[in-house]
Amino acid sequence: MSVVSGDRGAVYDRGYRPYDGPRGRRGAATFALYKASMRRALGIRRPWRQKVAPFVLLGVVTVPAIVNVGIGYVTRDRLVDKIEIITYRDYVGVSSALLLFVALVAPDVMCPDRRQRVLPLMFARPLTGVDYVIAKLGAISSILFAFSFLPQVVLFLGNMLVSDSAYKYFTGHLDVLWKVPLTVLVLAIYYAVIGVAIASLTDRRIVAGAGIIGLLLITSIASGIMIGDLPPGEGSLAALVNVLVLPLYLRDLVFLGHIDPDSPLTGVANGGLFAVGIYLLIFLAGAGVLLYRYRWVER
Repeated sequence: MSVVSGDRGAVYDRGYRPYDGPRGRRGAATFALYKASMRRALGIRRPWRQKVAPFVLLGVVTVPAIVNVGIGYVTRDRLVDKIEIITYRDYVGVSSALLLFVALVAPDVMCPDRRQRVLPLMFARPLTGVDYVIAKLGAISSILFAFSFLPQVVLFLGNMLVSDSAYKYFTGHLDVLWKVPLTVLVLAIYYAVIGVAIASLTDRRIVAGAGIIGLLLITSIASGIMIGDLPPGEGSLAALVNVLVLPLYLRDLVFLGHIDPDSPLTGVANGGLFAVGIYLLIFLAGAGVLLYRYRWVER
């Protein structure tokens, strides 16, 4: 209904209707926030500028797989030993390029909720602080896993198709089918919890992004200074200070069963065990920060 009085304007009686659709509980609310966070991170239903960064980075990390498959195709009838510019284990390390994605997306997913003061609305019911943390952390982890795993799929299928026998290649690389997803998951959760935890400490996206990159760069530089020049075959526990490459030691444990002989942690007694311990410590610290920050709505 509308009432119009000459040229002075209009008054509209919109009214409200009660919602009579299906009602979900905590699980439904958490899943809805999870989907909304993923859409925001990927730029879905947002201006095209928001879609550039994630998909450009996905293209960048996929390039080594395409190049490797292309070389294998060109040289398939010329060389007995195939040229391999990157292995599946090394490719997990290339996924670290998506750290830039974490520095861009984690603040964009976390900071606006606090800056725009929508947390009281979210936590009215039935969503809790734990549900909020699970949804946000799950969204970033899922995207990181997908963007790190898809290039591995391209590499595996491409190598299988350009090999002499696709069946023999498949059966000869069955271990890749569990090692790659496991190590990619380890990296995705690790970088996601660091990014989301730091982003939860401020409502300014640029500060959060600088904090994420700063932590990784500072610990990497500090670790390099403390390690110094070591003789071949000797390592140092200072390598564990490098937050950036810490999960790559776990990658080596999965693929090789031991620390890579060329890594700065080689030669350290129980170096792999220390790496697992520090990994868990950082994860628990990040999760603790998130749970503390969202104990109360107004924090």
